[in-house]
Amino acid sequence: MSINLKNKKDIVKKFGKNEHDTGSTEVQIALLTEKINELTEHLKNNKKDFGGKRGLLMMVGHRKSLLAYLKSKDLQGYREILKKLNLRG
Repeated sequence: MSINLKNKKDIVKKFGKNEHDTGSTEVQIALLTEKINELTEHLKNNKKDFGGKRGLLMMVGHRKSLLAYLKSKDLQGYREILKKLNLRG
């Protein structure tokens, strides 16, 4: 269920301030979105994986709180990340 190292480095490079910036809110949101997308595909094939479903719901909640934090601190950055990740229609 985890994203591989190459994908993680690409995401960090795209959304972070530099290639070692893994802690910024934007990078955390992007990494969570990637994990959520992978887990969603997994759950389409494995409908009875209730532990995975619980993990998915926890990740969605965590991403929601990170987005709310980013919205309160940096509205322009919030709008940019929503557009880049195709979130919220």
